[in-house]
Amino acid sequence: MSHDGGTLESKRKMAGGDTKVTATTPDELFEFLIESIKKYHPSDDLSMVRKAYETANSAHKGQLRKSGEPYIVHPLSVAIILAQLELDKESIIAGILHDVVEDTVMTMDEMKQAFGEEVALLVDGVTKLTQLSWSVDKVEIQAENLRKMFLAMAKDIRVILIKLADRLHNMRTLQYMRPEKQKEKARETMEIYAPIADRLGISKIKIELDDLSLKYMEPEVYYELKEKITLRRSTREELVQNIMEEVQEHMRSAGIEARVDGRVKHFFSIYKKMVNQHKTLDQIYDIFAVRIIVDTVKDCYAALGVIHEMYKPIPGRFKDYIAMPKANMYQSLHTTLISSTGQPFEIQIRTYDMHRTAEYGIAAHWKYKEGKDGQNAAQKEEEKLSWLRQILEWQKDMSDNKEFLSSLKTDLDIFSESVYCFTPEGDVKNLPSGSTTVDFAYSIHSAVGNKMVGARVNDKLVPIDYVIQNGDRVEIITSQNSKGPSRDWLKTVKSAQAKNKINQWFKTQNKEENIIRGKEMVERYCKAKGINFSDINKSEYEDKVLMKYGFREWDAVLAAIGHGGMKEGQVINKLVEEYQRKHQKEITDEKVLGDASIGKEKPASEKSKSGIVVKGVHDLAVRFSRCCSPVPGDEIVGFVTRGRGISIHRTDCINIINLPEEERSRLIDAEWQLPEGDKTHETYSTEIKIFAHNRIGIFVDISRIFTERQIDITSMNVRTSKQGLATITMSFDIHGVEELQRLVEKLRQVESVIDIERTAG
Repeated sequence: MSHDGGTLESKRKMAGGDTKVTATTPDELFEFLIESIKKYHPSDDLSMVRKAYETANSAHKGQLRKSGEPYIVHPLSVAIILAQLELDKESIIAGILHDVVEDTVMTMDEMKQAFGEEVALLVDGVTKLTQLSWSVDKVEIQAENLRKMFLAMAKDIRVILIKLADRLHNMRTLQYMRPEKQKEKARETMEIYAPIADRLGISKIKIELDDLSLKYMEPEVYYELKEKITLRRSTREELVQNIMEEVQEHMRSAGIEARVDGRVKHFFSIYKKMVNQHKTLDQIYDIFAVRIIVDTVKDCYAALGVIHEMYKPIPGRFKDYIAMPKANMYQSLHTTLISSTGQPFEIQIRTYDMHRTAEYGIAAHWKYKEGKDGQNAAQKEEEKLSWLRQILEWQKDMSDNKEFLSSLKTDLDIFSESVYCFTPEGDVKNLPSGSTTVDFAYSIHSAVGNKMVGARVNDKLVPIDYVIQNGDRVEIITSQNSKGPSRDWLKTVKSAQAKNKINQWFKTQNKEENIIRGKEMVERYCKAKGINFSDINKSEYEDKVLMKYGFREWDAVLAAIGHGGMKEGQVINKLVEEYQRKHQKEITDEKVLGDASIGKEKPASEKSKSGIVVKGVHDLAVRFSRCCSPVPGDEIVGFVTRGRGISIHRTDCINIINLPEEERSRLIDAEWQLPEGDKTHETYSTEIKIFAHNRIGIFVDISRIFTERQIDITSMNVRTSKQGLATITMSFDIHGVEELQRLVEKLRQVESVIDIERTAG
């Protein structure tokens, strides 16, 4: 039912419904298709469409559908749906031919020769999507992965539109299939295809897919709902008719040209409200809606003003999707009102262009360029690709089937960071883009990766470093005779999970080799730094290292150094620190003051303004060395410099450890003297190095920890090796060593972080 107050015939046609198909024979269907194309297509040359029909009719000759009708009826019906979406000739030709390669003897090369590369690519894309194995027993996250993969595999958005048209016609003829097959297809449609149509904004297809799915998944619910709605149809139609007439009259009085429609909302929408709101049909008040279609955006808001004068709006039920469109391009004003009889109802106000977009979504904007407009082929292709990119952007961070993005994400493509593939059992795996079969193996289980000797992709043997593509079905070949992973795998794998599991294997399997390598690295380090290893290689010093790093035996420390889990420098520095503490020479106040030529002797330690107490001296300038950046809680020592006072170092500072013997007379005991409770409000600059496997997002994770603790980062430097090992040097202000220890402990929990050490000169 509708009242038309407008005069723009072309816009009315765009907003109107599709003509009902009454043809019965294939030839009649084809003629109907040609007439449908001519209504919108700028070209009179439809010879390729006819050629496609003749090719498909010949290829499918003798094939019948479950209904008993010739198979060619199906591809023609798909092409008609595409024509009703006003798609280009290539899409319609591909719709006619979409089953030819899979079901007949025609090859893809033959199709390319006969119909061109563009049509062949569309048919190939639809064929690949058809071959995907959907499982109806998956949880929601699995269905979401399948939807994302579906979109990722379609290099051209028209592939998805053809596939949706294919599914819609199959659902329209589902009554000819077995009951169990009906339920399987219906659930697949509800979980995969209807949400995709929804996200592409094609409500015309989405609504019909939803209702048909409900019909076969919950037949009792569907027919009961249909019966109840039919019972009250006459009363409802009378009410809607009265509202429409009232609205049309007020639009006319206000000088607004408008078309007014009324409709009952589709069954699935009503059913969903009943389930979500735990209500019966009688309690759902907005089961019908009135739609006002006008020429301009200005008229939309003018019409809204008129409507709110006519009827009392229900508070909180107004939505402005014109100012804030949905992510699938949908635009309308929605308002819920109380009629003169007290019946609540919804009114939607939109322009003709908005209505077309609401019905056809992305398809409404697929403007076919015949070439008359001067655009060359490259420009036209770029226009199509830009639409595809925008659609893919809309899929970013989808939360569930009910919600869209609140705004478009720009310059992002969700598939740039993910690849979706299948296990042999049909489960979907989501891996980082660029992942190899090794990443896939470790995503299943450590044991699968460790015993991996090869892989098959889509039933073909591939190299072990094969990069997985969207839609690949991957099978891992394992052997009990495998010697384990190769170190070269670390250079090719992309996922942090795989890298960590490979490193873990080397830790446990090659312990003896790692111990030997660790010992050699320690000795080399000592030689390079001029440290006598035999002096510090004592169990009493080693015990301190074991306690500090949580190891039970010294071999475990050497193994950790050998496989790269610890730096030999941090271990040696601790040993030297313990050795130095025991063997540090007694330094007299007189000697220090004599060397410094400043200050005067005091009988006891006194506190300086810096919060540092230096043994026997007072009123000297005290500064914190930048080489090791001591903070309260660190063990410290003073170093007297002529004319510059005393510099405070950590006892494990490399400059102090390597201090020449003749300079050691300048060292002097120092300690922190903080306010009561051992707390300080002062902050001290310090620096740490974080060693990690590089991955996307690691800097965000690390920065978040500093932000949560309100710690100010003063500088950050990052270096990444060819092997993907990142060294992150960070300077920041901190209150003391306890706070630093808590921070480091939290940072160690960040995925991919291998080790953390403080700079020591």
